[in-house]
Amino acid sequence: MAVFTPVTPQEAQAFLQGFDLGELVSLEGVAEGVENSNFRLETTAGVFALTLFEKRVNPDDLPFYLGLMEHLAENGAPVPRPRRRGNSALVGVLNSRAAAIVNWLPGQWLRAPTLEDQGRAGEALAGMHRAAEGFPLSLQNALGPEGWRRLIERCAWRAKGEDAEMLAALEAETAWLSDRWPDGLPTGPIHADYFPDNVLFQGGRVTGIIDHYFACTDARAYDLAIALCAWGFDAEGRPDADALAAFRTGYEQARTLEPAEREALPLLCRGGAVRFTLSRLHDRLFHDDSWFVTPKDPQPFFRRLEYWRAVSAQG
Repeated sequence: MAVFTPVTPQEAQAFLQGFDLGELVSLEGVAEGVENSNFRLETTAGVFALTLFEKRVNPDDLPFYLGLMEHLAENGAPVPRPRRRGNSALVGVLNSRAAAIVNWLPGQWLRAPTLEDQGRAGEALAGMHRAAEGFPLSLQNALGPEGWRRLIERCAWRAKGEDAEMLAALEAETAWLSDRWPDGLPTGPIHADYFPDNVLFQGGRVTGIIDHYFACTDARAYDLAIALCAWGFDAEGRPDADALAAFRTGYEQARTLEPAEREALPLLCRGGAVRFTLSRLHDRLFHDDSWFVTPKDPQPFFRRLEYWRAVSAQG
């Protein structure tokens, strides 16, 4: 279970006193997620999600994340709306952690999405990009090319054997991409973690886009690139051409890519593969056995990089 900081019902009830959300009925830890402590919180007023933000999340960035979620919800995107405290604050403190409560959205994430589901997920991503227009805050992407270099330097202290070989390849790829990373593409708030387990479905439609705690300001096409890496491959990192096409077609039904975005997309996909290979390698190398979470294998994302390098060479 991905709960790093436990919360008792008594502690949750005390935290609820700052909100107009009724009395606690039940509290249950949520197994999914590897970054924060998440709970399903049922009260006499409804069902909500309680999140305690762990070490990787900078509390100074929470106004961007939660403000963006509020903006998206107000503009029709299926995003959980943060609940404000009695003093209008979006963030409180629970067990020495910054904490927030958001609406609980219906639906489940799909372990085996159909091509129709792929298209709907792509369309929902584009719809979220459109709903984000006009959001006034900005936040630099901490896991862009500069962030990759920092992860490489940190991982180098522990990487051995095959991990060291992988890291050397990622360092060379990062240098190559950094020299060619596109600028001038349409930018705005992006999700930056649009994986299947962050997209909820019910009745054949997208009912929720959750976990915006990697959100930042960056190229919208890079968000699409990350999503293609996430949705268009099997668990071993093998590409599914039909899934890739369905997701991208769904996206472009709601937002047409500009020519520069189309041209840059294979390179951006290489960047997406580097970013998630590195973060998974880092998390495995620096895993603490006391955490109730299993680190993800970086190899499947490393295989994605080989695919996108081949696609880029063809272009």
